Amino acid sequence: MDIALLIKAAVMGVVEGLTEFLPISSTGHLILAGALLGFDDEKAKVFDIAIQTGAIFAVILVYWQKIRDTVLDLPTQKKAQQFALNVLIAFIPAVVLGLLFGKAIKAHLFTPVVVASTFIIGGFIILWAEKREAARARASVSAQGEASVNSVDDMTWKDALKVGLVQCLAMIPGTSRSGATIIGGMLLGLSRKAATDFSFFLAIPTLIGAGAYSLYKDRALLSMADLPMFGVGLIFSFISAWICVRWLLRFIATHSFVGFAWYRIGFGIVVLATAWSGAVRWVA
Repeated sequence: MDIALLIKAAVMGVVEGLTEFLPISSTGHLILAGALLGFDDEKAKVFDIAIQTGAIFAVILVYWQKIRDTVLDLPTQKKAQQFALNVLIAFIPAVVLGLLFGKAIKAHLFTPVVVASTFIIGGFIILWAEKREAARARASVSAQGEASVNSVDDMTWKDALKVGLVQCLAMIPGTSRSGATIIGGMLLGLSRKAATDFSFFLAIPTLIGAGAYSLYKDRALLSMADLPMFGVGLIFSFISAWICVRWLLRFIATHSFVGFAWYRIGFGIVVLATAWSGAVRWVA
């Protein structure tokens, strides 16, 4: 058993779990962490996608009550049926565009420089979105002062489709799937809580589907000897994601995402500066 490899798997699992649901791009951080650890071959790319399932199990645990009630109420309750339909509608654009362009994106855009650039661009978008949100809050006396959708149960299929289309921006590494859906949802009229909750629910089919498809497509690269590595990654991803999700739900009650925006900008600048100066050899 390669202990060094298991340690790398554990580190990558923690990186995945801590960054998957924050608006800072888990894929981007995994690319950069893999570059530093020398954990960036074709098998490692499959590993990066597969361990997202561990993070999703954490979301299922945190939202278990809502998920269970929805499943039980599906046969008879219109609200549960609409919610499930909304998640499905939002999921479809990522499936279609992923199948059409996923291979090309992975071949050409999964590089540290691209990730760093999208970190910076995404950071400025978050700052703009938060400034817009603050202005809307100050104008609460007008009709535009309140979010039009305050709960995931208030969303229409059109709201879901728009969020699903925004999620597709996260196919560009460094964009952040959660950042795109949460900030995009807020710009589309969802409250901060509704956008965050729906981002988590949408992550369940999106990330499980991506993980299953990647494992099936690249199954020739894998063997039974890889099970310990994947197991360690999944466990550490689950634990760190569970901690992160619970923290984030408390955080958004009283805070904005401005801090994450400045983190993205600062981290992106550091990566670009070290890459151009040669201080760190970031590899694809």
